[in-house]
Amino acid sequence: MGSTAKQHEGKFTYADYANWPNEERWEIINGVAYDMTPAPTLKHQTVLGNFHAELVNRFKGKPCKVFIAPTDVVFDDENIVQPDLLVVCDKDKMTQANIQGAPDLIIEVLSPSTSRKDKREKKALYERYGVREYLLVYPIDEMVERFSLDNDKYLQPEIINWDEMWESSIFPGLELPLCEIFEKERNS
Repeated sequence: MGSTAKQHEGKFTYADYANWPNEERWEIINGVAYDMTPAPTLKHQTVLGNFHAELVNRFKGKPCKVFIAPTDVVFDDENIVQPDLLVVCDKDKMTQANIQGAPDLIIEVLSPSTSRKDKREKKALYERYGVREYLLVYPIDEMVERFSLDNDKYLQPEIINWDEMWESSIFPGLELPLCEIFEKERNS
């Protein structure tokens, strides 16, 4: 199993992206195209589904919307990604086709084939475009690494274990017990 998503040579733009076959999943970061295969593992999808269900429930009736992959986020003509999960609170960023600009929160559940890109290229991209909170979820290690934006830079990451509570740094009162996300029993 490869450690990085397959890159394709050349400089690509949104126009290229829009013309690729629908059955293929791609991302473009700084004009470089990344193939989004193979499909995620069941553990990846379980953790992602649990985060999605919890966040949809928490944001019900509020102006923020929760989206799950594949949802295109267009930062500019050479930076188009499909985060696993995202929350957008500015309705002007939501178009019929995609999200235009930085979501407030992005969650990426790491896979062996995409983890390096998520930790390096995507983290730098999200910081540059002002994603206020970025979670890297480690399904095998059952922990979360949280990056919070402060003065246009991500602070030192916080590590949150499966038996701890994730408290959002940008949404007051939003907290989730990670034992439920990872489907583990907490010892009392």
